[in-house]
Amino acid sequence: MQINPVLVESSVVLAVVLCVHMAVWNQHSWCSIALFIQAFYVQHKWDRLLRSGGAVFQFRPAANSGIVPASMVMPLLGLALREKCSASGNVYFERFSMVITITGMMLALFLSLIALGITRPVPTNTCVIAGMAGSAILYTTKQTLTVSEVIEVLEVLLIFVYLSLIVLYLLPRCFTPGEALLIVGGISFIVNQLIKRSLNLAEVKGDPVNYFLPVVVVGSLLLGVFFALLFCFMESETWVSSLFFHMMTAVLALGILMPWLSLFIGRHPLMWLLDFVTLNDRRLCLLAYWVFLAVVATCVVLHQNYQRQSGSKKHQASTVVRKYFHLIVVATYVPGLIYDRQLLHVASVGCLAVFLFLEYVRYFRIRPLGQLLRQVLTLFLDERDSGPLILTHIYLLLGMSLPIWLFPGPCAPKGILPGAGGLVPYAGVLAVGVGDTVASVFGSTMGEIRWPGTKKTMEGTATSVFAQIIAVAMFLIFDGSINLNSTYSWIVGSVTLVAMLEAYTSQIDNLLLPLYLFILLLL
Repeated sequence: MQINPVLVESSVVLAVVLCVHMAVWNQHSWCSIALFIQAFYVQHKWDRLLRSGGAVFQFRPAANSGIVPASMVMPLLGLALREKCSASGNVYFERFSMVITITGMMLALFLSLIALGITRPVPTNTCVIAGMAGSAILYTTKQTLTVSEVIEVLEVLLIFVYLSLIVLYLLPRCFTPGEALLIVGGISFIVNQLIKRSLNLAEVKGDPVNYFLPVVVVGSLLLGVFFALLFCFMESETWVSSLFFHMMTAVLALGILMPWLSLFIGRHPLMWLLDFVTLNDRRLCLLAYWVFLAVVATCVVLHQNYQRQSGSKKHQASTVVRKYFHLIVVATYVPGLIYDRQLLHVASVGCLAVFLFLEYVRYFRIRPLGQLLRQVLTLFLDERDSGPLILTHIYLLLGMSLPIWLFPGPCAPKGILPGAGGLVPYAGVLAVGVGDTVASVFGSTMGEIRWPGTKKTMEGTATSVFAQIIAVAMFLIFDGSINLNSTYSWIVGSVTLVAMLEAYTSQIDNLLLPLYLFILLLL
């Protein structure tokens, strides 16, 4: 009997939803169940649209729509964060978590309305289910959010609508509907928060480290959209266009982003960064170690390209070779998580800015590195890089960094969460760096028994779970701040659920898996 992978994927997501519901048990958790039911029905409509070519935009081929796993991330994340902030007595972040939950639900409902609106004939049953779920969510929103919070949710929704039109038009075949919901929804939320804080500088407070990410995201978005529209009307490969690109990038960084960032941190960002990096010798040692690993990664890329030039032109990097970079990233993040998480936070944001800038240079063929980057990175393409952008390495960075960026520091006494929460910053390392790497390597080399309906193997999944358990034991030895108490069974169950999601999802696992493990460990 053939098993539909989408059903198994949805079952795993439902198990996570029920885990969060049992831990939280409030109006919003009931709404999350209603949202899951309507997303499950709507996903079939999206999948049919993708197969028939009836979707409005061109989405990533060879994958389902991914509506169910993507729709539940923001609502579940908000519920888990609210539970932690409520326990710590932080009312401000408890309300902020509620806004995250409702925003995620509204974005998912909007995407559902698009699918229902363009499906012919109109799916009556699905419309009824979506209407009931939407009514329950709207009623709960009215009962639990203030007027200003509702306006904030609507602002994010408005930004999401316009940003989705721009991104999906300019970047065809780069995302599935679910991935677009997750990525564009997250960017829309960050943009709105940055605008809100810029208009209320008197109320700005908190760690200066937390303002680097929003400014980098907004700056990269402005740069990409501006030149994507500009190069529709002029040639991008000439030296004149390349010089203009570099000049405008410098103007944006030095003339807009730096002053903008200085408003939040109260100092010139470069001076603050210099003092931050040179605070102690440990930070300098970590930076030197990371530079060494960056050189090693560059050497691996150049060596693989040399092999392609000396051998067959059709030579492509194998799965094992691509996982070398996962091991390098694990070696990068683990010391930072153990010794200096703030430095790792800032360094990962800086690395994201560099990756995005280099991808713009490659995509627009900006001289002198544009064509070289195209030749070098083509070797590492896989079936997920079917659009004009190469995003695999950026997804890897995001998967490792998101648990660090999302860590609820204000709701954690002394920066540490009790029980399984102590492993929350390690969620990316466990799910992507260890679990996904081991599953891919062992599954492709020694796996024989395949999960029904997929190419993934049971041996790969089993070794993935086992490797993550060993990694947790190693973290306990080297990181004295982790105190799991009696949560071992919860950790094993969480790791197993995420490993099953890895086996059956066709979405970007580097992005999805860390978020679900983050949510489970946060409960």
